[in-house]
Amino acid sequence: MKNFTVPMALVDFVPVILFAIAAILLQRDLYNKMSKGAFALFATGTIDIICAGCAKAVYKLLYAAGICDLEPLNAMFFPVQSIGFLLAGIGIVAMLFHKQSENTLLAVAPPVFSGTAIFVTFMCLGLGMIYLVLCVLAVKLKKPLLIAVFVVSFFCSLCMGYLSSKDFTQSYMNWIAQCINVFGQGLLLCGAIALRKAGLMEMHLK
Repeated sequence: MKNFTVPMALVDFVPVILFAIAAILLQRDLYNKMSKGAFALFATGTIDIICAGCAKAVYKLLYAAGICDLEPLNAMFFPVQSIGFLLAGIGIVAMLFHKQSENTLLAVAPPVFSGTAIFVTFMCLGLGMIYLVLCVLAVKLKKPLLIAVFVVSFFCSLCMGYLSSKDFTQSYMNWIAQCINVFGQGLLLCGAIALRKAGLMEMHLK
């Protein structure tokens, strides 16, 4: 039996909002540095992540409010989010190796199926690529302290990736997961804001 409450479900929207703001800032700041294909991958990936998070939060809210148990919303979360992280990771890494004017990159999203190991791999690879590039950008902008911010956020995201694949039966475990997620996405947003203030939008990649 799932122990979702309305307050818990509402809190679930907070990290989604924080990630969405951070993703929008990064999209705007990195647009002129990416090829069209790389940006399409990054944008599609981050949008996938946001949609997956919203779907999970809506599912929890509907369940907690006693409206319905719309399991497909819950079931789609992990595969869609994992693929989103992979696409976003490929896109942001491509930025370092392909100039904005180069040919469009093409990618085909893997099919969704019931296994979880492949999605865990997608999520870990995607997260690793995203945060690695953010750390590289922090170094280029002479903001090395931001590396610590991104590393902690990365591990929070990895932790959430693991926890999101579990079906909690204890309410306190859900609250722990929510706190980790809010903290991790909050750090990501703070890092994205700091990169922007340091001149990310104006910088030229070599």
